[in-house]
Amino acid sequence: MSEGAFISFEGPDGSGKSTQQRLLGEYLTGLGYSVVSTREPGGTRIGEKIRDLTLDTENREMDALTEAMLYASSRAQHVAEVIRPALEQGKVVLCDRYVDSSIAYQGCGRALGGVVADINALAVGGIMPGLTIFIDIPPETCFDRIGRCGGDRIESEDIVYHRRVYESYLEIAEKFPNRVKAVDGRRGAGEVQADVRAIACGYLGQRA
Repeated sequence: MSEGAFISFEGPDGSGKSTQQRLLGEYLTGLGYSVVSTREPGGTRIGEKIRDLTLDTENREMDALTEAMLYASSRAQHVAEVIRPALEQGKVVLCDRYVDSSIAYQGCGRALGGVVADINALAVGGIMPGLTIFIDIPPETCFDRIGRCGGDRIESEDIVYHRRVYESYLEIAEKFPNRVKAVDGRRGAGEVQADVRAIACGYLGQRA
């Protein structure tokens, strides 16, 4: 490929998207692709510090706008240090969460609206995924999964919040059907991965 490919994974907390990202990365590496797997918030030394800050349950007093700007700051560093260089080197970037997460969790979940899209547009400088795989699973199911093992500051929000986030994801998928592809996450990991591979390989094949 003459240039890299950017694939993001989205879904509610507890949807299994991180597992699907890992499995796809292993599969694509086996096919000969040069793969960079990363995550948000995080992905860089600075980003991981921001991750710790935003997800720490001791920081429950964090203002919604502060939260959104911290995520955007982590993303700006991530793009500059990891994502843009990898794409310029022709690699396949697999990212666990990206801008859509901020739209869903802060824009809708925290009711910040369009300001979230604005600050993230500045943060990413035009770098957006060509494909987003949305692991579609009801928040009630995810809530039960998280509840069994505790959760971070975001995961421990109530079901009303997570329902708003989920509904925002559905709206994003409807608004950007060419980029966002939904996969039923209620099945076993192997079945989900089969769909993920088919979608990803179809996308990469079109770019070859």
